[in-house]
Amino acid sequence: MGRPPQLHLTIEEIAVKDSSLRALLEPLLAERALELDTLEVIPAGRRRLVRITVDGDGPAGRGPLLDDIASATRAISDALDASPVMGDNPYTLEVSSRGVTRPLTEVRHYRRNLRRLVLLTRTEAAPVTGRIVAVTDDVLTLDVDGAHVEQPLSGIRKAVVQVELNRPPEPGETDLDEVDDEEFDDDEIDDDEFDDDDASDVDDEEK
Repeated sequence: MGRPPQLHLTIEEIAVKDSSLRALLEPLLAERALELDTLEVIPAGRRRLVRITVDGDGPAGRGPLLDDIASATRAISDALDASPVMGDNPYTLEVSSRGVTRPLTEVRHYRRNLRRLVLLTRTEAAPVTGRIVAVTDDVLTLDVDGAHVEQPLSGIRKAVVQVELNRPPEPGETDLDEVDDEEFDDDEIDDDEFDDDDASDVDDEEK
């Protein structure tokens, strides 16, 4: 009889696996104008859950669309199946966008949320809520009740987009622009249930 699959990894093995997965996934996502935002490998009984969130500019500069995530999921699934990086243990794959609930931590996150309402928790001032009107590498400019407030990025402890049910459309905004992360944040695609036929169904339903 063969040796049963190893279900528990040491910290060193986890670090090596994480590095190997990133080396496999980051170039693959870059080919699709996407970025690897977070990567988790979580024990789940006798399986492992590979949870991936991706980000990118998308066609309107506001993040990837559902079709982008579905295409990336198929590519990631094929790459993992063809690579020895996951070993012999069974796993479940989940791929999603960052969504609007995750804190903004990088300059690119602020730029992709230009004109959105955000709540800032600041290190040396009271919290403030305002609409992002400009972003540089060092400073965020908010519209707070009609006044522009400049906030150094280094002074932001936490920044969270505020969901607006009746957000006014921007000039020139189209239906495509209005499809943002919150619409597919929970549409995680399970590797065990997702095959090429399912991919066609997803694409057809979303078109």
